[in-house]
Amino acid sequence: MPLVSSTPLLQAARANGYAVGAFNVHTLEMLQAVVEAAEETNSPLILQSTVGTVKHLGADYIAAAARTAADRSSVPIALHLDHCTEFDVLVQCIRAGYTSVMIDASMHPFEENVRQTKRVVEIAKAVGINVEAELGKVGGVEDDIVVAEHEALMADPDECARFIELTGVPTLAPAIGTAHGIYKGEPKIDFDRIGRIAQKVAEPLVLHGGSGIPEEQVKRCVALGMAKMNIATEIRIVFSDAIKRVFAENPDENDPRKYMIPAKQAVKAAAIEKMRMVGCIGKASDWR
Repeated sequence: MPLVSSTPLLQAARANGYAVGAFNVHTLEMLQAVVEAAEETNSPLILQSTVGTVKHLGADYIAAAARTAADRSSVPIALHLDHCTEFDVLVQCIRAGYTSVMIDASMHPFEENVRQTKRVVEIAKAVGINVEAELGKVGGVEDDIVVAEHEALMADPDECARFIELTGVPTLAPAIGTAHGIYKGEPKIDFDRIGRIAQKVAEPLVLHGGSGIPEEQVKRCVALGMAKMNIATEIRIVFSDAIKRVFAENPDENDPRKYMIPAKQAVKAAAIEKMRMVGCIGKASDWR
């Protein structure tokens, strides 16, 4: 089927108490791996690319690969631009065929975040695609966006409701204690805050920094209203580790197929595990 907007996928997830796995992919093999995982498990899927990956590969190349995957697939697939602070890149991705974009103006004061988000929502609404925005600051590193631990600010539940009212944004990523990258210790997730935000916000909520969160905590976040979980660092690591193992065993290997195939298999296995964890396996038809 064609690429779809992630809005109905996430609305169905929020309504039915599970989350959709959203995977940041950087190569064709990574994209194929998570699509195969979704096909095998009958799961809805969100493919994601960072601004850095868009600049590295090209929005048109990424969108063309995602369209090909979606056309060959029986499960719904959305293509999302993650953590974008550059308006021209965001417009470039929309024109290329992305079906969801994130405008991240969370580093600005509330009023400026509202202004930038509302502008993107108006553009996206005209072409029927999803918009995600962030309130508060998620710690860690995402491409060139660095938020130190002491600067990570939690989202305020009342501000979340007000933000959605002012912008009309259909998907919100509130800062609730997660971080980008792999955690150095136990994540300090504010579950009470998630619950209070979910009581005031009917729209799907997004859990950023999903790599390395213990399963019990992931499931608790989903039960409280998180309808999308982003996974990036974890699948990059399994992809890279699989390639390293090939070269450790055969340092002279020069056939990319010999190291890309095990890397692809590793990402697929990791993606299936995340899909199981967030509860979206078997949910591919819920959005209709």
